[in-house]
Amino acid sequence: MDISRVIPIFVLATLSFFIAMLWAPGLAKFLHRGKFWKKQARTEGVDGQKIALFTKLHKERETSTPRMAGVLIWVTTAVFALGFFFLAEFVPHPFIQRLNFLSRAQTWLPLFTLIAGSLIGLADDILVVRGGGRVEQGGGIRFRHRLLMILVIALIGAWWFFGKLDADSIHIPFIGELIIGWWYVPLFIVVMFALFSSSIVDGLDGLAGGVFAILFGVFGAIAFAHQQYHIAAFCAVIAGSLLAFLWFNVPPAVFYMGETGILGLTTTLAVVAFITDAVLLLPIVGFVLWLEAGSVILQMFWKRFLGRKLFLIAPFHHHLEAKGWPAHTITMRFWMVAGVSAAVGLIIALADPTFTSRL
Repeated sequence: MDISRVIPIFVLATLSFFIAMLWAPGLAKFLHRGKFWKKQARTEGVDGQKIALFTKLHKERETSTPRMAGVLIWVTTAVFALGFFFLAEFVPHPFIQRLNFLSRAQTWLPLFTLIAGSLIGLADDILVVRGGGRVEQGGGIRFRHRLLMILVIALIGAWWFFGKLDADSIHIPFIGELIIGWWYVPLFIVVMFALFSSSIVDGLDGLAGGVFAILFGVFGAIAFAHQQYHIAAFCAVIAGSLLAFLWFNVPPAVFYMGETGILGLTTTLAVVAFITDAVLLLPIVGFVLWLEAGSVILQMFWKRFLGRKLFLIAPFHHHLEAKGWPAHTITMRFWMVAGVSAAVGLIIALADPTFTSRL
């Protein structure tokens, strides 16, 4: 292991945590003073069905805890990326140079995706707190319009990979590269939409923050093993800022991530998975995300074709909550599952001989 490469990454993660911790209290005070919370709790799901049990469980918290705190994550990351880029232009010291992780080949696209997805989420959050959109479904940008915006980001990302980076294959663990040609484009779009659908994991205090800190930490480790040091540093900065966010988001949460956090994180994770050539590890590493998204799909299928519910509430963490599990117990156990599944994915990546042969 090249220690000279490891130290700057840990320095960036640590600095990200402390800098985010410094301005998080001010952000919390601003959000509370501005009353940036929902004016009315959701009473309908995206399918128009009544969700009385969910409303009963979450009405008080949804209408008294501010959202939009996801800005803590993406603003900190963007400031670090641009700040160390310009610092490296004026300070020629080798260590400062290694703190600069902004590069065309590795981090331009994920940083663009993080900012673009987060700005869409920010617009949605602003509409929510102002009472715009369908208040019965929580307000904000209509779901189909959000889908169109995510599609635009996905198309830009697919074009960048396929057209600019000449990517036309995916890595199959223990087998090697599979050339898929132009199918790379629809695969990229499908993966981004799949991760976008997993944004429902942001439903309990501390749940999404802990899960995504684990995911970006593991993909940072995979990137480091790939010798993709800039993307490893990028993931480390996000993980550091997520831990700072989590400090204020554990039960009882001071603020919520909101769409400005979760949309940026899910779309960026898709890009990181493709850059590290580990997209086929996503079902393992991101098991908790698929569990959550899958529970919603199964719930809709059961209601549509069997005329009854499979779960008391979907996604799955709300089902457990409705069955009487304390929210903090659900959160910590989901963290455990996320940690174990992420570790399994990392072990596969590092043990894969076809992975190591490409270094």
